[in-house]
Amino acid sequence: MKRVSVFCGSNHGASILYEQDAVRLGTQLAKEGITLVYGGSKVGIMGAVANASLKAGGEVIGVIPTMLMEREIAHKGLTELVIVNTMHERKAKMEELSDGFIVLPGGPGTMEEFFEVYTWAQLGEHQKPIGILNTNHYYDKLLDFFNHMIEQQFLKEEYHSLLIVEEQPNLLLDKFKQYTPTVLPKWISRQEI
Repeated sequence: MKRVSVFCGSNHGASILYEQDAVRLGTQLAKEGITLVYGGSKVGIMGAVANASLKAGGEVIGVIPTMLMEREIAHKGLTELVIVNTMHERKAKMEELSDGFIVLPGGPGTMEEFFEVYTWAQLGEHQKPIGILNTNHYYDKLLDFFNHMIEQQFLKEEYHSLLIVEEQPNLLLDKFKQYTPTVLPKWISRQEI
């Protein structure tokens, strides 16, 4: 694994634990020689993960649309800053550049990025690992909702198993190293049509 995309908030959040885990993850990625690909901002936990990776000697690629250059305050000290036109191009570029995806705490934008790569995995568009760093139990309710989706038959168990969930950055990266893509049946079988 050479590059990992990290989706996360441009705010710090209510707990210092969010930033601390972002720093741990950025540091660990650099120590393992994995390039960080992220949204290109210097603020919030986005900035924290990037700064930690750079400080530990890692490479960091930011991908930011022109409309967010000022709002998210583009990071000027990255290994590379890729400027794209739209949010759609940002996600496509991050997916293209990455061998896997990790979701840290964040808001609707982070959720939207996560759900897009998760949906792409369900549809067989990629077989890259998707990890959720569940810092301070931030994603517990989302994980409960996935179970509700399964109970209500809107999500198949095998697609839920595409997600790797851990509460510690090093444990999440360990599971990424052990990841082997699984071939899943088509999203809707012919018998269901």
